[in-house]
Formats: sequence, C-alpha cells, structure tokens
Amino acid sequence: MSGRGNRARWTPPLRRRSRGPDWATQTPTWRRARPALIADALKRASARPSGNWFVAGASRTMRAPDRPYGRTVGGVEVVLWRSADGGLHAGAGMCPHLGAPLRDSRVVCGTLVCHWHGLALDGAPFAGWQPFPVHDDGVLVWVRLDEVGSEEPTERPVVPERPAPDSGVDAVFTAVGRCEPQDVVANRLDPWHGSWFHPYSFVDLSVVREPLGDEDDAFVVDVSFRVAGRLVVPVRAEFTAPGPRTVLMRITDGEGATSVVETHATPLTGAGDERPRTAVVEAVVAASDRRGFALARAAAPVLRPLMRRTAGRLWRDDLAYAERRWALRSTGRFPG
Repeated sequence: MSGRGNRARWTPPLRRRSRGPDWATQTPTWRRARPALIADALKRASARPSGNWFVAGASRTMRAPDRPYGRTVGGVEVVLWRSADGGLHAGAGMCPHLGAPLRDSRVVCGTLVCHWHGLALDGAPFAGWQPFPVHDDGVLVWVRLDEVGSEEPTERPVVPERPAPDSGVDAVFTAVGRCEPQDVVANRLDPWHGSWFHPYSFVDLSVVREPLGDEDDAFVVDVSFRVAGRLVVPVRAEFTAPGPRTVLMRITDGEGATSVVETHATPLTGAGDERPRTAVVEAVVAASDRRGFALARAAAPVLRPLMRRTAGRLWRDDLAYAERRWALRSTGRFPG
C-alpha cells in the first residue's frame, strides 16, 4: 500500500509544453526591461563591499600537486599552488629575482621552485616576494588583492549559500570577453532578454517581481528550461547581486529547488585599460531531493563537461551582449 502511495505522489521532472507562441510572436519585453531599472540595480550591486576578493578560478583545476596555476587579476600577475598537505598558497606571479613567470615553474614537495634560477617559495614572504590572502570554498578559489580592490579588506570573501557539498553536482565554466565586470553584471541583471536571446534554452519567461531597493533587491522570474522539443522544466528563480562582481541565480521553486548559478566577473586588466578584458567564472551547483539524484552525483565526472558545454553556449551569446555594452559605453553611445 505504501509503495502505491509513493508512486501516486511521484511527478515527472519534465513537462510537455502546450504549443505556445513562437519566437517572433512572444510578448515583447523591452518596455519592462527599463534601462533605468537595470542601471539602478547595477549601481546598488557596485556599491556593495567585496573585501577586495576576486574569484581566480575553479578549485578543482588547482588540485594538481606538482603544477602552479597562473591568473592575471586587475593587471596583477598571481600564482597559486598547493602545499604538500593540500593547502593553497597565492602570491605575486613574478619572480622577484629576475622576473620569471612563476606560473610556468614547478611545485616540488609543496614548494614552488622558479624554473629560471631555482628560487624556492613555501608561501611565506621571501626575497621580496609577497603572498596574497587566498580562500578555497570547495568550488571556487578566491584571492584578495588590496591594491586592486582599494576597499576595506575582509578576512573572507562573501560566498553565496549553496546546496550542501555532498548533495549537489558542481561544474565551473570560464570564458573571457573584451568588457568590464559591470557589463557582465548588467547582463545578468537583465532577465528579460532570456527567451528572446536564448530561445534554445529558455521559454515562457516572465519577470514576476522586480527589485524594490536595498532591502528587497531581487528579480523573481518564472521560466521553463528547454530540454528537447516541447519538453521543458518549469521553475521559479531569484536573481540577486551579493557583491559588485557577482550575480546569483537560485531556483526557489520547481525541479532542482536550492540549485544555484553563481556568475563572477573578474577583471583581468587594470582599471582604465583601453582594451579591458574580464573573465566570467560561472559555478553551477545543481541539487535535487529526488532519490534518483544520487545517480547524478555518482556520474558527476561525466555530467560536468555537459554542464560546462551548456554554460558555454549561453555565454557565447551573453559575452556578445556584454562586449557590445562596453563598446557603446566606451564611445559614449550607450542609450540612456
């Protein structure tokens, strides 16, 4: 009896969408996507403190015990590596001796050894080399650069709340565009473009609540993720900007509730650069309370490339949006 009752309560994760309007006949969203509304949300996000923390990349890519990882953040060369016990170190990416790129050096028993002349670094200040504070949250690695951020530093970055580590499947996608972080954030604070610009992924999108200000600063969206043909997964999602370079999408209702997509914009070039470049580091942490999701966790190594591919398809378009926004801003032609 209990088994039949459980089967009665089961609902399929997919829905068959009734044939609705096609792309050209869907309701236009341009009137609701008011430039002033998006600009105000961006302004509030930009004013929030970051503690000078920047996302450097995926934690999983920085687990090799014998190789360093290099990243330029805000025009500053950064090198990161693991010590023998797995702890993470970060610091200036240029060797203080004769300027060798430490990202190309080697890690020997947890010590970074310069490949030009053998200068060895264990993570502590040495011979003019200086470490940077670093934080590994299990999904992403953050580095604190006080000279770049120019804010009051904090001990830890503001890491959005995620599903418990043992309950989700995470994947991190990275892409680089010719724009500034604010252009990436502005793209994410414009949910109205979803079903117009990404019809292959989103349909039936409607913004059901707009931000009211600092105390209620979320976009709430009803949208269906297209799986194949008319098969979709309808959800309600909330978009917030917890920091000046981060936008968080959290599924609050529907399949995969509590799953999150964190979009982090890390400047690669220094402030005022005439050809700015920004890295989009997007972490997807998918979760589900369905019993079968345990199989997805077991298949995570296979699923991660698929998750990155999906994110990459979206960001192929969204970086074009962000780059176009920067190109217009930089020449004084941006509307509004």
